Amino acid sequence: MSQIKTCCPTTSKHLKCILTFIVLITFHFQNINAQQHSRDSLENQLKKTKNNPNFSTKDTVYIDLLNALGQELRFYKADSLFLLSQEAITFSKDIDYINGQCKALVGLGDYYSDKGDFENAIKHYSQAAKLADKSHDSKMYLDIQNNLAGEYGYKGDYALALELYLEGIEMAERFENKRMLSIMNENIASLYISQKDFKNALDFYKKVKRINQEIGDEVFSAETTSNIASLYAEMGELEYAMFNVNSSITVFERHKIMDWLAYAYEIKGKTYLKQKKYKWALHWYHQSEMLHTKLEDTRSEIDLLNGMAQTYLSLQKDSLSQTYAVKAYEYSKGIKFKEGIQKCAKTLYKINKNKGDFATALQYHEVFQQISDTLSRVENQKSLNMLKTEVQYERQKEEWQIENEKSLARQRNYVYIAVVILLIFITVTILVRRSEKIQRNLNSELNVKQRDLEKREIELREINGTKDKLFSIIAHDLRGPIGAFQGLLKLFRDGEMNQKEFLAFIPKLRNDIDNISFTLNNLLSWGQSQMNGLITKPSTISVDALVNENIKLLSEIAQNKSIQLLSRLPENTMAWSDGDQIDIVIRNLISNALKFTPESGIVTIEAIEKNDYWEIAVRDTGVGIDEETKKKIFEENSTVTTYGTNNEKGTGLGLSLCKEMIEKNNGTIWVESIQGKGTSFFFTLTKSKKAYKKAS
Repeated sequence: MSQIKTCCPTTSKHLKCILTFIVLITFHFQNINAQQHSRDSLENQLKKTKNNPNFSTKDTVYIDLLNALGQELRFYKADSLFLLSQEAITFSKDIDYINGQCKALVGLGDYYSDKGDFENAIKHYSQAAKLADKSHDSKMYLDIQNNLAGEYGYKGDYALALELYLEGIEMAERFENKRMLSIMNENIASLYISQKDFKNALDFYKKVKRINQEIGDEVFSAETTSNIASLYAEMGELEYAMFNVNSSITVFERHKIMDWLAYAYEIKGKTYLKQKKYKWALHWYHQSEMLHTKLEDTRSEIDLLNGMAQTYLSLQKDSLSQTYAVKAYEYSKGIKFKEGIQKCAKTLYKINKNKGDFATALQYHEVFQQISDTLSRVENQKSLNMLKTEVQYERQKEEWQIENEKSLARQRNYVYIAVVILLIFITVTILVRRSEKIQRNLNSELNVKQRDLEKREIELREINGTKDKLFSIIAHDLRGPIGAFQGLLKLFRDGEMNQKEFLAFIPKLRNDIDNISFTLNNLLSWGQSQMNGLITKPSTISVDALVNENIKLLSEIAQNKSIQLLSRLPENTMAWSDGDQIDIVIRNLISNALKFTPESGIVTIEAIEKNDYWEIAVRDTGVGIDEETKKKIFEENSTVTTYGTNNEKGTGLGLSLCKEMIEKNNGTIWVESIQGKGTSFFFTLTKSKKAYKKAS
């Protein structure tokens, strides 16, 4: 994994390994002492300031020293960062010192980020960003934007991270902030590496190197070089990887940059591991491990521990391999680091498989597969909501054009078939007139062909109906909000709207984009079911987890209408179904309930356990459904559309799609409603059994 950016020379071959080891140990302790001296200097300045007869906690110099010392202690004494930041924010609020509050909030965000507490990290970074924007401090705002984007990246929300980076790049270009322009482009490259898109990552790194040459900062360039080395190692370009990492190590050692030096040593170990030079890999891994004993940088240490586990596994030292792998796995779970959990689970699967402990191996393999599927699914869903890069946009547009051409070609083929059949019909008619005997023989054939023609005509109508329906929904439900968004961006770009006015539209734009995303998901699922048929892949799923995820997703809509959104499902409500399809069903039913429930209403999701299945109910205290509408809502391809209590509009596809998906999962769905009192939608899911979990 590449190191997210925030605002060693190769040893001669004739030297003995023991000499290298002694030199490196000496160097490590010199570096540690140097950084300790820096921290001592800040602490002495604090003491000197406090001992001044005129000392006051309202002194901005004292507050700045608190924040600076906290950042210095981030990777050495994380608790001190938390306490110093809390102290700094209290004193800053007393005197309305916005700059001090911003830095303290960033310090708290860094603390929670290192602990894997994404929500609190994002919360504090967002508060800091608002203050920086209020004070018109563009440099600090860009620093915070970068931290916020990085946190979404750690959380696995690559699409939102990319969106924030792109916004930051636009601002950095406007303010000619080359340093942040370099950092954000480099962090975008890291996102692409996480998605195994090495080509786009290299393109961004080339751009970063050009910017770094203009900046002329040796350490700054070395950080980029070490990330490029990691990318080349992942690509298997090991000579390039070794050249770049040696170059960066030289700079980090000279400037005594301990955290980046530990990272560079780990990259060098990884390069040797991929070369199958296991002893040299361990040598450099141990150098990094020694530095990490003085650091509190858990996220960076995970790749190191996993690399050591893989090396010992290759040396057939499974016991040592397991020790490091388990430690890395626990670290990853502790900070909810999905990529770390994924890599460590794969290593532990191999270790236990070698030991013959197939049950444990299977458990880790299931964890690996589950995380892999989660990351993949999240990336795919998020990528539909944004324009990642101009290259990707053009590629996607080209694919759409090709698909449209194929669709038109299919329709032309149907027309040609109809014309051919019509010609056959005319020929048969002529032959019938020539001879009654031939007519009797051909009548049967003619009837068959006529039935085929009628069948194809019906199919053509259905296909055209599907096409018209798709285009209608795209035109009315997607083109409108997207056109409004484009118009708003044009006003902002042309200077007819200032930044403050533009930001005031952000909540509405977010709601519009959420609605577009929801409509598009339904549209794609429905279109797939119409064109290719739904493919159901059942597995053991946690229904209560799906409900909780959708409650979180729709909680903002509920809050806007003051609706209580409650889940009364027991824990471990496990079912045997396709998780993606049931997720769509739950989201549609909850969304409909919110749509037709007036303000201060209640939406409740319940589960009743039967012998072989679960009966799930989504109840609301909304306006209810009349009998005529109840008869139509589950009809095939039904597009009954009504407006919600706040004039919310849908595509009319949701409930017919829900019915199809539930039936594909061997369940049933029905509705009960009393007008003016509320509606309850029920569906059943087959209960999960232990037999489903056994390996075949």
